[in-house]
Amino acid sequence: MKKITRITGWQAFWPIMILLGILIFNVIITGGSFLEMKIVDHHLYGRIIDIIRNGSKLMLLSIGLTLVLATGGTDISVGSTMAISGAVACSIISGTLLTGVGGNVFVAILVALLAGAACGAWNGFLVSKIKIQPIVATMILMVAGRGIAQLITRGKIVTVNSDAYYFINGGYIFGLPFPLFIVGFALLLSLLLTKRTAFGLFLEATGCNSNASKFTGIHVSKIKFLVYTCSGILAAIAGLIESAGIKGADCNNAGLMIELDAILAVAIGGTSLNGGRFSIPASIVGAIILQSITTTVYAIGVPPEIIQVIKAVLVIIICLFQSTQFKTAMMNKLRIRKVA
Repeated sequence: MKKITRITGWQAFWPIMILLGILIFNVIITGGSFLEMKIVDHHLYGRIIDIIRNGSKLMLLSIGLTLVLATGGTDISVGSTMAISGAVACSIISGTLLTGVGGNVFVAILVALLAGAACGAWNGFLVSKIKIQPIVATMILMVAGRGIAQLITRGKIVTVNSDAYYFINGGYIFGLPFPLFIVGFALLLSLLLTKRTAFGLFLEATGCNSNASKFTGIHVSKIKFLVYTCSGILAAIAGLIESAGIKGADCNNAGLMIELDAILAVAIGGTSLNGGRFSIPASIVGAIILQSITTTVYAIGVPPEIIQVIKAVLVIIICLFQSTQFKTAMMNKLRIRKVA
């Protein structure tokens, strides 16, 4: 009994159960073809691979937002940061920005990541030093970010011609999509940081009670500044993956509204939006769930508008289960039924 309680009490347990349910549903409606994979030119192809590749951007954002939400904050500017990083990288490669580097892909990626770090640091500065509420602070960059990206590209859709840059999204290693390795590296690094160092404890303490954390000697402002910077860097990587996939920078559509999906993925993973307890693996599962729902809807021919309805229902369910009053009322009803 204790073992069962431990398993069900694991934060990623229910998200994994939901994901398994979605996969089983897909297997049933497709007659088993959903799980089929084939090797073409030494590369794996199949719907599962498509989910992993297409969901890689959301997974990266969910890692960053898990850290941010764990402190009791939020970041709704990650979509704009994606647009900025893609604009910077593509502009450098095409030769319209930093013409002296000759369109070097390595320099383009490095500068794009620095741009993402700068965006995250700006958000962290506003939240930790200026003490602006996180949703307001990040809304500033959310609104201004696409304008900045447009200024970088001079209002145009910048296309690039570079196989090295395309590899970020379309490349394969050992038959698996390269974005999978990017997500794996980011996940491993974040787990080492939060599980093998005191940073994870500081992060959770900051989210639970930032005032009490200050009195125990935790540098709350530094913690917040760091997590927003990390979120910016991960958003920049997601922007590189997206721009490499479309072979250019589309500042109007790159990462548009993806921040809401990322927050929803973290919430599905069980991380409280009020801060405190968090789980990065559970957030990754939440991101895969959302991408699986999207893939399922497209696969069975349901109008894309249904996706938004499903997400809205998920938000309602999550909000209810995070409400102490709702959970207490449900427990009381169960007790009354047992007594009766």
